[in-house]
Amino acid sequence: MEDLVRHADDRAIWINLRDLFPHPYTEADAQQWIRTAGAERPTRNFAIEVDGGAGGGIGVHPMADVHRRTAEVGYWLGRAFWNRGIATEALGALAEYAFSTFDLARLEAVVYEWNPASARVLEKAGFEFEARLRRAVTKDGRTIDALLYSMVR
Repeated sequence: MEDLVRHADDRAIWINLRDLFPHPYTEADAQQWIRTAGAERPTRNFAIEVDGGAGGGIGVHPMADVHRRTAEVGYWLGRAFWNRGIATEALGALAEYAFSTFDLARLEAVVYEWNPASARVLEKAGFEFEARLRRAVTKDGRTIDALLYSMVR
């Protein structure tokens, strides 16, 4: 849990995630995430293990109603592990798991315009750029574009 808190409690992580992801990230936040993820059936959220510890997190979130065969994926990786191909590998494994576990036709992810490294992760994992969603996200007091990527079965 200490690894999870140390890597998650970083503004460089938080700035690229939804406001639902807490900052600062505390031990109580980590405990809550572990409890929630542990209770999911089937599991939808996972720690990314790096060097024997929790170096990040990744998840698949199935949608509902007319989007019921689509799921959003999200991930983060501690700064100490950037540029090693770890996020790409984890995303590839998650995509395989999602398509084999859930009745999905499509996975999608949104990347904030200021995060080209995450866009590269998606592309290397087989996702394709679909659209620029103009002024679709407000984060840290700024309203910015979001880039939509998808993978279809």
